[in-house]
Amino acid sequence: MRSLPSILHLDMDAFFASVEQAAKPSLRGKPVIVGGLGLRGVVSTCSYEARVFGVRSAMATAVARRLCPNAAYLWPRFAAYREISEQVMAMLRELSPLVEQLSVDEAYVDLEAGPYGPALTGAAPAEGVELVRALAEDLRADIEERTGLTASVGAAGSKLMAKIGSEQAKPNGLVLVTPGQERAVLGPMPVRALPGVGPATEQALRRAGLLTVAEVAEQPEEELVRLLGRAHGSGISLMARGLDGREVVPDRDAKSVSVEDTYEVDLVDRDRIMYELDELTRRCVRRLRAAGRSGRTVVLKVRRFDFSTLTRSETLRGPTDDERVIAATARRLAAQVNLTGGIRLLGVGVSQLAEYTQEDLFAQAAEAEEAEAAEAAQAAQAAGADERGEPAAEQAQPGPAAEPVVTAGARQPVRARIWLPGQDVTHEEFGPGWVQGSGVGRVTVRFETPYSGPGRVRTFAVDDPALAPADPLPLKEA
Repeated sequence: MRSLPSILHLDMDAFFASVEQAAKPSLRGKPVIVGGLGLRGVVSTCSYEARVFGVRSAMATAVARRLCPNAAYLWPRFAAYREISEQVMAMLRELSPLVEQLSVDEAYVDLEAGPYGPALTGAAPAEGVELVRALAEDLRADIEERTGLTASVGAAGSKLMAKIGSEQAKPNGLVLVTPGQERAVLGPMPVRALPGVGPATEQALRRAGLLTVAEVAEQPEEELVRLLGRAHGSGISLMARGLDGREVVPDRDAKSVSVEDTYEVDLVDRDRIMYELDELTRRCVRRLRAAGRSGRTVVLKVRRFDFSTLTRSETLRGPTDDERVIAATARRLAAQVNLTGGIRLLGVGVSQLAEYTQEDLFAQAAEAEEAEAAEAAQAAQAAGADERGEPAAEQAQPGPAAEPVVTAGARQPVRARIWLPGQDVTHEEFGPGWVQGSGVGRVTVRFETPYSGPGRVRTFAVDDPALAPADPLPLKEA
């Protein structure tokens, strides 16, 4: 245990919802709920204005709509959240090379490993505490200045207490737990406040009459081992007494990359299921390549109409990030599963990750050559037209609209143009804006930017050629 509160835990406040409010002036100060919007949707994050009505993360969206019907319900814009997350994590790494990122909006920082480490360890205890406080306050101010968002920070001598501190600091605050005060802070808390105490552990402790952390801390370790098992009981005993020697570990290495979708209506058509598998594969490969990784094992996840869930996997001869290989493998795995009756959820993942391999590079080169050959063939056809602009050969004449190209041979269903609430768009006449809603062949857009006031609303046909998807705008003007 440290003698200084030199471990920080940073947690962005209502991160997804706060990004949406910062990006959309008309939503500032109003209830905002981000997550799945269908019948089976789940709330990812909600603003503090929505929490007043009882809405919370992981709640079914249908329940949230009953509690807060007038909120803005938005689809997540992960590209925007990742961009802000990268800015925040870069600020943390200015304080220390030891940054343990837990999610897009949460991380631990070890100040003693950074440029202020010598000043911290060489100062008197009281001076060291004040230096930590100043560094944490400056960090919060810098985040707000650069992104327009707020963060809560806990500072303590251990990861356990730093996280407890950030939870107590919410929203937009700082709580510093000085070493020696751990049991006083933890004691009155319910046992669920301890990491690793879920519903089952809480019930076991409750049956033994242990409701608070202080009551757990007073128990001999042997009693907790008897109640919870050796490993779990010993860990809970240490945590309850505020003892946590875990180090801040940077660059937590992902063991797998995966994507999955839950469908509002069960999938029953096999062609549609294969098409969705191809789409999931495409997204999975994008994530894989963005992380600079490849993998050997392809994993298929299926949840059937009766909620039974199963997985199938196949290990390849070598690691790959080739979309065609992964899609074909996912299809082979799907052939091993009974898909009749309806599918509620599909997922595709890749595990046993590795860095890029020569085989990956060769596959990408071959794919590039195929694309270049196709472009050359099209150019040759265009060059063969005569001076009147008519095709020189019968095979070059335009015919019926070509079927879309589908990975591994599945027939692709025709899809209408879909606009999602919260989606970034741009219009040739009105400029940038975001989708408020759509339906019955119409889409409603509010035209505003993070740097404007609340904008005007206009409605268009869903297939209006002047309206197009757009990339997220930065929250602060350059």
